[in-house]
Amino acid sequence: MRICPTKLILSWLLQLTAAAILAQTLYFKFTGAAESKFIFSTLGLEPWGRIGTGLVELVAVVLLLIPRTVTLGALLAIGLMSGAIFSHLTRLGLVVQDDGGLLFALAVTVFSFSGLILWIRRAQIPFLGQFLARSVHGAPVRVQENSAPRFDC
Repeated sequence: MRICPTKLILSWLLQLTAAAILAQTLYFKFTGAAESKFIFSTLGLEPWGRIGTGLVELVAVVLLLIPRTVTLGALLAIGLMSGAIFSHLTRLGLVVQDDGGLLFALAVTVFSFSGLILWIRRAQIPFLGQFLARSVHGAPVRVQENSAPRFDC
């Protein structure tokens, strides 16, 4: 399934935003910033959880920026942010060290944007894409002679 230009631009804006948020947090994880150490100590995962999570986030950033792997990056980001959101709701709280809930909001943003990316690019999801595209659109669109192709914008 081909994506119409409007949806493609929207997808790229979502991808770049999610990747930027994930990349920005890498600095704090890899340098051992006090807030990152506090978070992963509270979770009982310091230092390996912090470093391991940072490496997986780095992979998600790269996958989100490569056109052929966008859906894998979005799936990985959803998994990562599910863990972050769950940790905030169960152990950390919404506000961590007087951040005003910024880390929680960023996790929800990346989670939401990744979900939207998957929705826009659902036909490109490995193994499931062909079924998801058909379940949403029904039977394949038939193009009549002398009519322009439809890209479902």
